[in-house]
Amino acid sequence: MPTMNKSLTIALIGGGNMAWALAGGLADRICPAANIHVIDINADTRARWQARGMSVAAAADDALARADVWIYAVKPQGLREVAAATRPFLRPETLVVSIAAGIRGDTLAQWLGESGHPLTNLVRCMPNTPALVGAGATGIAALAGVSEQSRALVQAIFSAVGEVVWVADDAALDAVTALSGSGPAYVFLFIESLIKGGEALGLTSAQARQLALATLAGATRLAAESTDSPATLRQNVTSKGGTTAAALDVFGQAGLTDIVGAAMKAACDRSAALARDAQQ
Repeated sequence: MPTMNKSLTIALIGGGNMAWALAGGLADRICPAANIHVIDINADTRARWQARGMSVAAAADDALARADVWIYAVKPQGLREVAAATRPFLRPETLVVSIAAGIRGDTLAQWLGESGHPLTNLVRCMPNTPALVGAGATGIAALAGVSEQSRALVQAIFSAVGEVVWVADDAALDAVTALSGSGPAYVFLFIESLIKGGEALGLTSAQARQLALATLAGATRLAAESTDSPATLRQNVTSKGGTTAAALDVFGQAGLTDIVGAAMKAACDRSAALARDAQQ
């Protein structure tokens, strides 16, 4: 269980869905809700946050300058502009965290630093939306200058919303993006497909949904808690000539494993392309 720090102040730069998911784990667990300051240009978004007990602003302000931790939660295409707008409020001791997909840590460090002296206290993270229910998965890579104290704080922040995996560099975060960052969408698509398949076989929509969700949740829990590998667990369910074997044969003929691998490579390549675009 994370330790509450009543003096810690956090600024969320961007108040969209991922920021909202993170705040669910941070507010009154890592720090009081009132210690979270949210900057967003959208008035309706700001009202939503304000109703949650956070302070808000439409643009960078003095409250941002006082925050111990900045979390950039904006779309990658807009990060350079946002970095320029917020940079005047940055203090030397501020810990900067970016959850923008595809933008390299050293690139943002250059945008926020002085000429020839990029920011060093910067960590790049790739969380995912199940953080909203405390079941997220976050990959984290820190620049070389990040202290152990700052690493521990980032660990605490993201552990509050799920699992944390530290990786070596930005290239590894491209892979994280392809697996866990985009991964929930793959799972949701599979759930949709199971529900549609159940309906086509005569189940009601409610029945198919309940069974699909319980099956995914149960299989994931079993895989997490079992000492057997997923491959062994799959084999345990599959009797020769049985119903599961018939279904898996169809998946095999369609090349499901190759399809998943190709989809993940496309996501990874797109993450790398965003990084290249940002440097131009």
